[in-house]
Amino acid sequence: MTEKKSTRYQIWILMLVILVDMIGIGIIIPFITYMVDDLSEPGEKIGMWVAALMAAYALAQFIFSPFWGSLSDRIGRRPVLMIGLMGNTIAMIIFGLANTLMMALFARLIGGLFNANVSVTRAYIADITEPKDVAKNQGLLGVAFGVGFSLGPAIGGFLSSPAEWTWTTAFQSTIFETQPYLLPCLLSSLLSFSGLIMAIKFLPESRTSEQIDADNEGKPRLSALQKMRQIPSMLSRPVISPVLWSLTFFWMAFTIMHVTFILFTMMNPSEGGLGFSESDNGLIFSTIGVIGIITQGKLIGPLTNRFGSSKLLAAGFVIAGTGLAAIPYSSAAYPFLTLLPAVFLVSFGNGLVTPSNMAMLSHLSGRDERGAVMGVSESLRSLSALVGVSSGGVMWDLTSSRTDLFDYHTAFRICGILALISAIIFRFSSGWKSEEAILNQNRDNPAVA
Repeated sequence: MTEKKSTRYQIWILMLVILVDMIGIGIIIPFITYMVDDLSEPGEKIGMWVAALMAAYALAQFIFSPFWGSLSDRIGRRPVLMIGLMGNTIAMIIFGLANTLMMALFARLIGGLFNANVSVTRAYIADITEPKDVAKNQGLLGVAFGVGFSLGPAIGGFLSSPAEWTWTTAFQSTIFETQPYLLPCLLSSLLSFSGLIMAIKFLPESRTSEQIDADNEGKPRLSALQKMRQIPSMLSRPVISPVLWSLTFFWMAFTIMHVTFILFTMMNPSEGGLGFSESDNGLIFSTIGVIGIITQGKLIGPLTNRFGSSKLLAAGFVIAGTGLAAIPYSSAAYPFLTLLPAVFLVSFGNGLVTPSNMAMLSHLSGRDERGAVMGVSESLRSLSALVGVSSGGVMWDLTSSRTDLFDYHTAFRICGILALISAIIFRFSSGWKSEEAILNQNRDNPAVA
């Protein structure tokens, strides 16, 4: 097998692994708010608990992503990926069996602690890809994310509350009657375990033992606290820091939306919402996934060749931010028709941001620190998610019942502002003009790439 064919084979295997993993992650999106509503006591703040469940996952990822990223630099990408898939398998079973909000919270902490799949997979892609092809191959990986994110919510919405299905009585008087969200969680766990089996059987290590030994020679073993200290170190680097700071604000905007979107769509139309069910939300998130597939699978390569990753990154911030701010202006009279334009902008903009930022970070990092860079990036994503979901839940509870300027539109307006800040930070930074110089440097020093 030629080197080029071998690389393509590995990318396809990674796509399959991430596909099943993302289907599993996306499955919970349509019902997590409804689950909180079912498990909460009368009068409890639903928005706060939705935020807590999302924040728990994000907090655990924030703390442990640098550790997993650095560990993948030291022992290889493959074993760390295995650990992530197994952790998600166990966490989803616990989540599906949760009969209290505290048990659900514990499951989310376990899931976030072990799931380093995103950063490690992206580091793996960067290991085996020529610098000029990084954005294209990261875009292919984005297709797997998009397909998984498209299928997952649709499946999760459909499989929720099977005991209430009218076309069969098979799930009545069973555990699925008392645990209405166990079925989609079991499927999520099975898919993650399937991804683990595929990775064990078909996915080779991206770095040879000689490369790992050479890269680690003379490097001290870092404690967990020292790995956490990599974050301010990365944020102080002249070129990479604007990329990370702009992404931090964008991710914060995106995660505020994750909390408030379903709270808005499930809200009664008489109060300004759309009155969506779990399956309705699943359909919307599936649409988001399809748009992401097209953007990252077909468009990102030609667009990167024409405009470069820097311009696409800045444009993605603006486009997605516009869509985020427009979401609550959808009409309950024509909910899908009026919501889809905003959904398109959000998905298309994010489809530009994700592979473009990964390309920039890959170009900026050497082989021996790529896992650490991706780990720090993922930690910042998790920190942004932690701040975003926490503030999003608080904002929703404070504004959803108001009828003045600071009503339920507020959180989405803030999302748009944060995305605009991201665009400004990156546009007027050294990172804006650095891309070509970085690529030229990598061409002149292939050992660094």
